[in-house]
This record gives sequence, C-alpha cells and structure tokens, in this order.
Amino acid sequence: MELIDKISGKSAQIGVVGLGYVGLPLLMEFVEQGFTTLGFDIDSRKVDMLNLGKSYIKHLSSDRVKSVRETKLFEATADFSRIKEVDCVLIAVPTPLTTHREPDMSYITGTAESIAPHIRKGQLIVLESSTYPGTTEEVLKPILEKSGLKADVDFWVAFSPEREDPNNPNFNTRTIPKVVGANTEYARQAVSALYNQVIVSTVPVSSSQAAEATKLLENIFRSVNIALVNEMKIILDRMGIDVWEVINAAKTKPFGYMAFYPGPGLGGHCIPIDPFYLTWKAREYEINTRFIELAGEVNTSMPFWVVSKVMDALNEHGKSLKGSKVLVLGAAYKKDIDDPRESPSFKLMEILMEKGAVVSYNDPYVPTIPEMRHYSFKMDSIELTPESLSGFDCVLISTDHSVYDWDFIVSNAQLVVDTRNATKDVSDGKDKIVKA
Repeated sequence: MELIDKISGKSAQIGVVGLGYVGLPLLMEFVEQGFTTLGFDIDSRKVDMLNLGKSYIKHLSSDRVKSVRETKLFEATADFSRIKEVDCVLIAVPTPLTTHREPDMSYITGTAESIAPHIRKGQLIVLESSTYPGTTEEVLKPILEKSGLKADVDFWVAFSPEREDPNNPNFNTRTIPKVVGANTEYARQAVSALYNQVIVSTVPVSSSQAAEATKLLENIFRSVNIALVNEMKIILDRMGIDVWEVINAAKTKPFGYMAFYPGPGLGGHCIPIDPFYLTWKAREYEINTRFIELAGEVNTSMPFWVVSKVMDALNEHGKSLKGSKVLVLGAAYKKDIDDPRESPSFKLMEILMEKGAVVSYNDPYVPTIPEMRHYSFKMDSIELTPESLSGFDCVLISTDHSVYDWDFIVSNAQLVVDTRNATKDVSDGKDKIVKA
C-alpha cells in the first residue's frame, strides 16, 4: 500500500508525458493541489515556454502557468531519463489515424519506448490517450516490460480516458468525473486514489479495456448524432426548411430528445478519429461496424456539400467558383479556442483551392496555419476591415468565434455562406446570407 499512502499524503511525485491540451491542464491541477510534478514533452519550445512561466494554449493563461511555476512544484523537461524520479506517470499523447483510417499508435509506442528504460519498481503508469480496447494491455504493457520489470508485480498500469472540452464555460479538468480502469485490484485502487486527489469524482470500471471502450462510446454517440443532424440539414435544405429552426423547436421537448447541431464537418482530436479506432478493432472479431461507418461517411462528406452550396451561391451572383476570392472565417475546430487539429476548415480550403478558388482565412486565435499531418498551408490570417471583406466574392463561416461582429461582417461582405447559424441575429443584409 506504499504508493497509495504516498498519493493520499500528497508526497507522490507526478509525471505527465505530453504537455498539450490534455496533459498540461491535468498537470496544473496536480500542482494546485500541492503535488510535486514533472512535465515531459519532446517539443523543446513548449518546455522552454513553460519553464519561463508562459502558456501556448489560449484558455490556459500565462498568469496561471507563471503562478504554478512559482510554487516550485512544477518543472518541464525533455529528458525522459527523469521518469525514474516520479511515482505516477500519466501519458497524454496524440492518437491520430493513418491515411487509410487505421490507428496510428506511433505516439504511444514511441512514448513507451522512451520511458521503458527508465521506469522503476513501485510506479503507476496511466494511459490517457483515446484508443481502442486492449491498447493498454496489448501495446503499452509489453513495451514497458522490456525494462525487465513485470507489470502488475513490479509496477502497475491503468487507463483513464481524458474528457477535456477546451474553453467549456461550465466544465473544466477538475469538475468532469474521471473514468478509471485497470486489470488488477491494486492498480484500480491506486489510479482511483490518484485522480480522486484532483478530480471531483472517479468512476472505476472493471478493466482497462472497459475504460478504453467507454471513451469510444462517448465520442461515437456524438459522431452518430451529429451525422443525423447533418443529414437532416441536407434534406431540409432541399425542402426549403431551416434545420436550425427545427432543432430549436425540437429541443423544447423535456424528455427523449437531446439537441445536436450540424456544421461544415467534424473537427478536434476525438470525434473525427475515435469511431474508426473501434471500427478497426472490431474487424479482429469479424464484426462490421455499419452504423459507425455510415456516420463517418455522412460527416466526412459535409465539406463537399458546403462547397457545393458556395458554388450555388456564387452562381446566383453570376460568378463561378473558379477564380472567385473566398474568405474562410475560422481555422480552429470549434469556437473560442486556438486548437486547429482536424478542423473542417482545412478540408474546405483544400476543396475550394482544388476547384480554382483563391482562398484566404481569418482566425484571431490561429494567426498562422501550422504544419499539420494532412495539410501544409503556408498562410497567415488576414485582417478584417471593410475593404478586405468587400474584396471577397464570398465569406464562408466555418468557425463561429464569439469575437466576430456578424453585423459588421455581413454589412461589408458581398456574399456570406453560413455553416454555423452564426448570422441568425443579424439585422441588415439577410439577403446576402446563404445557410449551408
């Protein structure tokens, strides 16, 4: 019981591998509860910024990072040999898809290979990355055992899926219940004790596989329902019915209905990706995930449908898409954050460019489009002025940031294609707006 006693007494040192949108907020919660922490990342720029008390994530202020640093309870490092200094290792690294929509486990395996030579007896190692059922047991554990230590004898492994929703005004890392799973009783007790120190409550399940499946179910549920309203949008658009009006009316029902909203496609690091992790794993059991794959088809087709609406709207103005100047508003995958991962804006831009449009973008939170796995746009955000807006043949709203002045945008634009119902309250210029 030595590890659990150290956790309960807050003398356990916590290490977090991967200091991104998941790992960094979690690490800060541990510091703020009095734990000594080490943050690990291969990106030396992130390490340097954190050690200087600076943040690179919009919704985590530099003031908070500076305050955490000043406690002397936190240090960032790129030296993975220091893993041996910590009692609990939390792994929060990306789990993307390959070009063939199969799980890309390279970040998990690379991390495991980096820490395996440095783990020691008595440590708890927790995977947080969204992944298919069996990853902790079948992928992570065997690599860690290359150290010569035996899992569940010399050290313990567990899985606890992240449940981050960046910039959510109602929930944050600390207030979202945490699912925890492990395949031994002691590991379950240890991982529960760990997260109970910083999270409002834990939800223990019987195995790491059950915890991994829980995360996938959460995001598959969202993917399927978003696909449903996206398909409804296409149908109702053809019928001349406003899908947003229908959703707002439907959600007045106090039972049996939960509102989901359509958009230009799926974005973020979970919903566009996680369903395909289960699809891939299900093949091992000779099961076809038809429902999940159908939802994926609907959602991934949305950018093409939006571009067709842009083409129709331009055609109504006597213009072709080829040669037209199009401004995409928003590069982040959701409003009011600076995270562009898997943003549908990039697919929209790619399709528009392939069809000959001259594309620019604006996003106050993404001033330059970073190099990404599937896209390499060397573009900077343009300034929104009356002159710049009026110079575009079409303004395409992809991300509805709260800082955008929709009246200003609509009044100065020639044509607006709105995928988010952002312009619903615009007073003048509604004849310029096309819903998509």
